[in-house]
Order: sequence, then structure tokens, then C-alpha cells
Amino acid sequence: MIKKLITLFRLGRKVAKSDVLNITTKFQEPPLSIKILFKILSFSFSEKKQKDIEKDEGERLSNSLESMGTTFIKLGQFLATRPDIIGEELSKKLENLQDKLPPFSLLEAKEIINNDLGNETYDSIINLSEPIAAASIAQVHKAQINDNGIIKDVAVKILRPNIRKMFNEEIDAMMLFAFLIESFIKKTKRLKLVEVVFLLKEITNLEMDLRFEAAAANEYAENTKNDVGFRIPQIYWNYTSENVMTLDWVEGVSIRETQKLKDKNFNTKKIAEDIIQNFLRHAVRDGFFHADMHQGNIFVDNDGQIVPIDFGIMGRLDNMSKRFLAEILFGFIQRDYRKVAEVHLIAGLVPKEVPIDDLAQALRSIGEPIFGQAVKDISGGKLLKQLFDVTEKFNMQTQPQLLMLQKTMVVVEGVARKLNPDTNIWTTSKPVLENWLKETKDPMTKINETLQNTSEVIKRLPEFPEIMDKANQALTYLASGQIPQNSNSYRALNTQKSEMTAFRNQSIIGVLVLVIFGLLVF
Repeated sequence: MIKKLITLFRLGRKVAKSDVLNITTKFQEPPLSIKILFKILSFSFSEKKQKDIEKDEGERLSNSLESMGTTFIKLGQFLATRPDIIGEELSKKLENLQDKLPPFSLLEAKEIINNDLGNETYDSIINLSEPIAAASIAQVHKAQINDNGIIKDVAVKILRPNIRKMFNEEIDAMMLFAFLIESFIKKTKRLKLVEVVFLLKEITNLEMDLRFEAAAANEYAENTKNDVGFRIPQIYWNYTSENVMTLDWVEGVSIRETQKLKDKNFNTKKIAEDIIQNFLRHAVRDGFFHADMHQGNIFVDNDGQIVPIDFGIMGRLDNMSKRFLAEILFGFIQRDYRKVAEVHLIAGLVPKEVPIDDLAQALRSIGEPIFGQAVKDISGGKLLKQLFDVTEKFNMQTQPQLLMLQKTMVVVEGVARKLNPDTNIWTTSKPVLENWLKETKDPMTKINETLQNTSEVIKRLPEFPEIMDKANQALTYLASGQIPQNSNSYRALNTQKSEMTAFRNQSIIGVLVLVIFGLLVF
């Protein structure tokens, strides 16, 4: 516990000397005690650095968090998804937080590869480059490998040295701080700050095992191998471990470079439609989708194929959620609000006693204003958000998987609109949803589903059958913002809470003993 307090003091100094508290205060006023604490922690004999007042508050906040390292970057990204804790306005300011840090040396990268993969495999890697891109958890190098007599260009992703130890020490110190805040400022208990920090710890620790990401990419590739115009880079398992992941190098153009795509005679309008259709197809057909589809993670290769990268965050839908998603979106496209209400009742998502006409009327209040908008303003992701907000009033059960999908859908639609501002979300979505609903009514589909479910473990990867299950669990935690009470994580959280409670009580007793001793002696 003493080590945690020292780490906490160091982190507190980082925050106090940064611009973070000044900016966040403008959106949400912290308690006076917190302000005083950070004022004390910020005391320094050295001259304070001049703040960059020319930048807007979002940029300054992002820059401050980036300058403080991995733990703060991850905390900022996580809090961007939790407006219930930090408020909508501040949450939006954090949405553009970049995950970038200076790279570590090529020599260190080589040592990690050698230690993880062994001398023989290390020696077979050719022309390992200097870092191409560096994020808070890992960095990427370009290299070549000999794959059954064929020299292939590959991307080698390598975890930062000692990142797990450093992150876990800092996050445990933050958890202690969250616990102390909850203990002494009672109104913060409703925010469940300890659970929030613990949740971040669980998710990020999974991200720090690159086998999880490799297994996700492998499953994603299996699901989409017959999708025309869509390709997942191949994983090379002999060159992959907990700290190293090797996959095909993507030679292409990032979709953020719209002009470059046009210069190469790629049809940006079609690419925009294909991105939306592929995302929906993967969600409703496979129940497994890329949940981090921002511009930097999508490329178009020299053959015009869409190639996503970075498979650290994936979403999964069960059969009921897939059907529910397809039916409600298609129902809205058809403007059949009674049908959408029926789906909610049949699926048991709202209590049976809810009057169907009342629910249909509430759904109409969402759909009709959307159809009155210009094509460029229509959003399926925003529709789902409004749907969840309205149906919550009818006691709809929380659907963690659909929350993650809704958040991703907003990003995907934004990406498509950057390529083509006039992308019609409904026209683009309709054939995918229509075809899938038609196929699922086919009796042969049920037989195929049974066969697919039997081969699911093989498809995920025989070497790591438990990996995707654990990653899946973390993604559910992320989407729902809570930890199920029957999980190992919940038990681990309670153990940590007990330790912190004991430490707090011992500290209070210790202070009381010192006070009594002082009174008796002096």
C-alpha cells in the first residue's frame, strides 16, 4: 500500500502540474477538497510552463493527457465513452484523444522479439525497420519473413517494454484514489469510481496480450473470406506471441486521404457504401464486427479492396441481438413502427404488459423526424441511441452488445460521409438487412447454423480456445460499463476493495493513536 501511495503522489503531481484540472473545471466543478489537494500537489520551485492558450480546450486537454503517458491516455479514451460520469460536453472533448507516444528503440524491439520468439525465429525475420507508428501500448515495424519459400512483407506489432508493470502499478494507485474519494465524498458513490477504474484495468490488460488481437483477426478473416472487395491481413502464428504480433503488411491508401483515392481513380462513393454494408453484414450475418472503425484503421489496397487494421476492439452479437438489430433497422426503413414494437415484445426486451400501441407511438416519435431530415443528416447510429433512450422508459433491458454496435455505427457512418457527404444510410443499409432477413427464414439456414456453431472453437483457433472468450467478456464489460457479479473479475474487485478498506481503517486508527499519544505526552 505504501508503494501505491508513492505512485499516487507521483501521478497527482503530474495532474496538478498539467492543464487538466483547469480545463475540466469549466465543464464539471470538482469538490473544494479536490481543488485544495491538487493546489498543494502542484507546488513547485521551478517556473511553470506557458500553456498553449491558442488551442481549444479539447486539444489542450488531449495534449495534457498524452504528455502524461499510457495510463492517462487509456483513462481519457475510456472516460470518453462514459458521459454519465464526466458529462456529455467533456466526453465529446475527449473523443479525439490520440493514442500516440514517442517510439522505443529498434534495439529494444529486437530484444523483445528474440526473447519472445526465440533465436531461430528471430533470425528468420529480414529487414526489420525503425518504428513506423507508435501508440501508448505498442508500436509497429515493417519487416519481411520467409513464408514457405515466399518472401512476404509484414507488419510486426511489439508491446512496449515493461508496459504491463507500469500500467498496473499506476492504475492500482488510481483505484486507491477513487476509493478514497468515494469514502470521504459520499455523493460520488453513485458514480462507482472504483469499478470504473477496475474495468479500465481489465480491458487494457487484455489489450496488452497481442494473442487476443491475433485471435480476433483470425476469426474475422475466416468470417469474411468470401466477401468481395474486403480483406483481412493474414496472421503469422509462428511469429506471434504475447508481446509480438505479425501480420501482412498493407500496401495501400488510408481512407482519410480522399484526394489520393480519387487520384488513383478509386470510386469514393462506392467505397463509402461498401464500408457501411460490410460493417452491417458482419454485425447481422456473423455477429462479429470491428468496433474501432475510425479513418486511421481502414485502408484501400492497390486492388481496390477495403482492408481494416487494428483488431484490439471487436464486438460480438448473439443470435437474438442479430435478429433484433436487423428487424428494428429494417422496420424503421419501412416506417413500420408497429412491427418494431412487436419485435421488442416478442424478444422480451420490454415487459409484456407494455401496450403495443403506446410503444409504437413512441417509436414513431423517433422515426418520423429522422425521415424528415436531409439524406446527409440521417444516421442509423443516432437512431439506435434515441431508440435505447426512449425504450428505457418502457423498462427495456440493457443490451451491452447493441450499445457497442451503436457507438461503432456512428463512427462508421462518419467515416463514410467523409468519403461521400451525400451517402444515403437507409438506401445503403436496406439490401444487406433485407437479404439477411430473407435468408434466416430459409429452413436450410438453421441446419447451416448448427454446423457453424459446431466448428466455432476450431474457427477461433485451436491454440487459444480460451482467448476469445476472455476478450469477449472484456468487451461486454466495456459496452455495459459494469462487471457481472458472477465473474472472476467481480471477485478480484471485491478483494481489492477489502484490502483498501483495511488500509483506510488502519490509517485512521494510526492517526488517532498518534493524536492521543501527542495529547498525553505534550
